[in-house]
Amino acid sequence: MPNERRRSSILGLSLDKSVKPKIDITLNGPQEENVVPSYTTLDKIEGTVSISAPVDINFDDIHITFQGATRTYVEKVSTTHAVFDRSKAYHSFLRLSQPIKEADYPENNVLKAGETYTYPFTFVVPEKLLPQSCMHPKDNERVLEAHLQLPPTLGDSMFGPDKTLLEDFAPDKTIVSYAIRVIVFRKGPDAEGKPSIVVDSMKKLRIMPAVDEWPALPLSGTDNDDYTIRQEKDLKKGMFKGKLGRLTVESSQPGSLRLPYCRSDVSAARVTTMAVVNLRFDPSDDSAKPPRLGNLVNKLKVMTFFAVIPARDFPCRANSYIYDSQRGVVVENINLSSRNVESVQWVQHNTLERHDSAISISDNLPPASASQTFYTAQILVPVDLPTSCKTFVPTFHSCLVSRVYSLSLTLSVSVPGARVSATTMHLRIPLQVSAEGNPDAQPTISEEEMQAIAARNVDAELVPRSVAPPSPEYIEHAHLDRSGSVASAILPPSPEYFEHDTLPARAPSVGPIMPPIPEYSEHAEVIHDMMRPARTWGPEAGAVRDAVLPEYSAFGGRGQTVRMSGDRGLRMQAMRA
Repeated sequence: MPNERRRSSILGLSLDKSVKPKIDITLNGPQEENVVPSYTTLDKIEGTVSISAPVDINFDDIHITFQGATRTYVEKVSTTHAVFDRSKAYHSFLRLSQPIKEADYPENNVLKAGETYTYPFTFVVPEKLLPQSCMHPKDNERVLEAHLQLPPTLGDSMFGPDKTLLEDFAPDKTIVSYAIRVIVFRKGPDAEGKPSIVVDSMKKLRIMPAVDEWPALPLSGTDNDDYTIRQEKDLKKGMFKGKLGRLTVESSQPGSLRLPYCRSDVSAARVTTMAVVNLRFDPSDDSAKPPRLGNLVNKLKVMTFFAVIPARDFPCRANSYIYDSQRGVVVENINLSSRNVESVQWVQHNTLERHDSAISISDNLPPASASQTFYTAQILVPVDLPTSCKTFVPTFHSCLVSRVYSLSLTLSVSVPGARVSATTMHLRIPLQVSAEGNPDAQPTISEEEMQAIAARNVDAELVPRSVAPPSPEYIEHAHLDRSGSVASAILPPSPEYFEHDTLPARAPSVGPIMPPIPEYSEHAEVIHDMMRPARTWGPEAGAVRDAVLPEYSAFGGRGQTVRMSGDRGLRMQAMRA
């Protein structure tokens, strides 16, 4: 009898920490202690999971998954009460499952005391996310393309290869994390058979995806106060003297800063690009000479945008994010260089002569005064990324978080002999940071599949097409139901996107016309579906899909379950890999 009571307590719903199974996640290849391994696009993540138990423990399912998730929160100080209103958001954008055969489970699904059970796993870092991971409304197709790119690890504290804490300029309100997660489930004794978690363990990973350079931003003619690619100022001969001329400074977006492969020696690699600053001086008369150039200060501006509602467009106007209750931005400025450019030579031109593209800055300028001459100069600005002390991630835009860079250039000029302070010209130009992938990465499809696709495309070109007019029954009898798509496009974000800690719990309601998108909410019922298993249990199929993961639930759990179609595609992709 005492032995039976002891066994029943061990097989009950709650387990003491001393009798819980132990999970050890081991990655293949050399691993350094306390260093999080890094992977990039198309890298294979291979390893084994070892499970051992101090006593006999029964279970029903084992999940091995590769997960990616984003967590954000925004705080707003109330103007009437001394309280903080915090809104949170959680987005599970990636979940790949490793299938385990029934024959690989121990007999009667019981972990025997003293036995160790090993299960291998293999995942491939995908090139893109599935469309099901970004289902919210968007203002243009480029936003969808950007949101389906794999975001890099951001704000998740970890040590790099040199045993130093990686500093990526991310605020504590933003985390993009990846992990290999192992969960052992067991059904409950009640009629519904809802499972409980016997043991849960995870191993962090650092993902730095390969990112190509995007086309330059079309800034000409746009209303964007984040960037200034052109500035003009009038220069004076002295305090109470006349006008010397007009100085114009202009630049454009340079090539991207290309980060090396994440597994290479990043500290030894030089990440650099070149910006070009064009200057033009239009004198007020022929006797006026161009100003003297002074110091050029070069700074890198790092902007991290985050929100608790999905972004419909690319973030801009950073100043508008400061007092927003659902969005936020954190800006860091990094000094890159400061040098004297007095040696740069001015080149004189005549307004009647033909000019080449090197002095295209003269376009769209008002005509000069009485003078028929003008001067141009060009400054080359090298931009070197300080990778020795900081960690940079590529430019990216996701549903909740964006990382954007810009280059700030400050040039001082002075008029010789004039008793006036130096004039300062400011430019802020966009700058991208891209990343190299694994040079030895294998394509996602085999050579035979590529040949089959090519042959199918060739055959499609030879298929005859009908150019006849449509049949009479298809003319002027079409009925388009526009109610669904148009209504959903103009509705405001659903309340399920955010939660206010200071507000009481909402009562159940019918809900808006546009269904909520659950993967952006931190409600426990969404987590049920995010962690649903890859298999079912015969007549009680679907029981594991209702599992509650309390560490992801901020509200104690609710009795709802949300189904998502994207998970099956992710699982099939993992099986295929």
